[in-house]
Amino acid sequence: MEKTSPAITAHQKSIAYAMAGDKENWLALFAEDAVVHDPVGPSGHDPEGKGFHGHAELSRFWDIMIAPQDIIAVPHKRIDSGPNTAAVFLSMTNKINGIKVYIEMVAVYVVNDAGKLTSLHAYWDQNAVAAQMGG
Repeated sequence: MEKTSPAITAHQKSIAYAMAGDKENWLALFAEDAVVHDPVGPSGHDPEGKGFHGHAELSRFWDIMIAPQDIIAVPHKRIDSGPNTAAVFLSMTNKINGIKVYIEMVAVYVVNDAGKLTSLHAYWDQNAVAAQMGG
């Protein structure tokens, strides 16, 4: 039986905790100096596109982007490469402001030697999400 890499394990737990609304365990997956870019680049919740750095900012990211949502994430494929895993989501469903939206996404998870996430970069089309919401 093939051993699951630490990056895939972190990715699987991150998704499970997000869908379960388990902020405490989700935050515990990240190194103290971790960074999350979701989405990569400027956005309404990250206008400068600098990402969310460290546990205090990751907690704020959770409160803004995960807590108010009803996330169902189904990875289509995981590609493991050293301390990195790229997860391709072809069917991520989310309720935003009561509207169900479908998000195509590629997310790259990087872990350190202790198996803690050091970065998460999620690539998704904000315009496609806005169009589904009537914007």
